[in-house]
Amino acid sequence: METQDIQEAQETQETQDILEIRELRYFTAVAEELHFGRAAERLGMAQPPLSRAIQRLERRLGVCLLRRNRRGVCLTGAGEILLQEGRAALDAAAAAARRTRRAGGADGRGGPRNRLVLAVKAGASHELLHRLLDAYAAEPGAAEVEVLPSGTCEQEGMLRDGRADVALMHAPFNSLAGFDSEELTTEGQIAVLPAGHPLAARRTLSLAEVGDIPGLPLARWARHGRFPPGPGPEIHDQTQLAQLIALGRTVAVFPESARAWLWAEHAAVPLTDAPSVVTHIAWPAHSRSLALAGLVRTATRL
Repeated sequence: METQDIQEAQETQETQDILEIRELRYFTAVAEELHFGRAAERLGMAQPPLSRAIQRLERRLGVCLLRRNRRGVCLTGAGEILLQEGRAALDAAAAAARRTRRAGGADGRGGPRNRLVLAVKAGASHELLHRLLDAYAAEPGAAEVEVLPSGTCEQEGMLRDGRADVALMHAPFNSLAGFDSEELTTEGQIAVLPAGHPLAARRTLSLAEVGDIPGLPLARWARHGRFPPGPGPEIHDQTQLAQLIALGRTVAVFPESARAWLWAEHAAVPLTDAPSVVTHIAWPAHSRSLALAGLVRTATRL
């Protein structure tokens, strides 16, 4: 084969291996909805162009990504892989844009100082967070820290897609896979009940008891965008949860440090068999931010 033919073949292969962000958005929407009509509505486009775009993607990759039937579509093995990899690629692209904009805000003469976004689970690590922010603010050249409250397990996604630069995460509830981290504290867990409930007078409770209180179902936080099944109310923020507990509508389990934000209408009872909660400060493994390094150093000295 001549040199020119080899180069053309290599270029063709490279073109086939390159996926555009637009293509990944289209495919991810179809793969998550498992329905072309709903995916097209979600993307704000007509269905025929979306179908053609997915067909072109399949031809270019040389694989079948979706199996079509009258009820909708289902993913093939190759489609499952592309959905997993595509989500990660979309998160990485969004993270690059968000963190670049934040960094660019401090580049201009007289512009704002560096800014870090710290994701925290609403209501958790209250005292630790205060101590960290106060100690870091006292450091020379400290960056501005924006605190971004999140629901259960949302910190991981915020780190991956760039909404946050660093997070306080809690094992065993958060996964630290793919992140660098430092362990900060270890604590037990408590049940938070209405103050007037008979179980509020108990010295301790078990997880089984908390999960089977007549008329007082466990609150449900979204995990990875989905609410777990159960009769308890769907919780969207800490204020809503605090109100529902005070009204006698639900019970929740929190780390011991949550006592700091409880109302007079709440009672906290230690759980005897709940696993310990280990709080970590976590950040993307590839980060080279000096401001982030300074915040981590401060956290480990607390």
